[in-house]
Amino acid sequence: MDTSSNTEIVPELPVYEGVAVTDVVLVTSANVAAEALRVLLAQEVIGFDTESKPTFSKGEISTGPHLIQLATEPRVYLFQVDRLFDPEGMKVLLESKQVLKVGFGLDSDLAQLRSRLGIEAQNVLDLSRELRSETRNQSLGAKTAVARYFGKRLQKSKRTTTSNWANPRLTERQMLYAANDAQVALRVYHAALLSGSLQAFLARGCAAS
Repeated sequence: MDTSSNTEIVPELPVYEGVAVTDVVLVTSANVAAEALRVLLAQEVIGFDTESKPTFSKGEISTGPHLIQLATEPRVYLFQVDRLFDPEGMKVLLESKQVLKVGFGLDSDLAQLRSRLGIEAQNVLDLSRELRSETRNQSLGAKTAVARYFGKRLQKSKRTTTSNWANPRLTERQMLYAANDAQVALRVYHAALLSGSLQAFLARGCAAS
């Protein structure tokens, strides 16, 4: 989940349209899960994020993640962790060294996956760190990245951010928010490649198309 600040955003930028609801797949059966994992394992790079029910009390421990979002360019797949039809298949995908997973602000996501599901995600690129300003040495949020690479304004509703991601019936607003978090990371990754912003990453021999 991307929680970094985005002070560079110019409000007058046109709105980033994002993913269409028809391109969001909520995984609701074993068959859908199998097809989604098959598609995702065939990719070289996918967008990656998770969502967790927020904690509001001091000392309260998160029970997340409650949702795992994985994106290709045409589709975003949403896996509800309480209805994870193929936990082993998800583990294989996230631990695969052949599939690069890209996202923003992934530290807590990775820690929660490890704690709740025993998944040690491999071949993960945190764009917040890789694309941060060398002079200011601060992480780059998704909003700032969308403004930088696309000249658009990414809208992120605080109300949706802090909604109940453990709810078995997600709203359309929640699904679009979650899907955009994953897919925008994939799109920023490709834009950053084209602009030459990921030369240091590529020089380390870490992957990708």
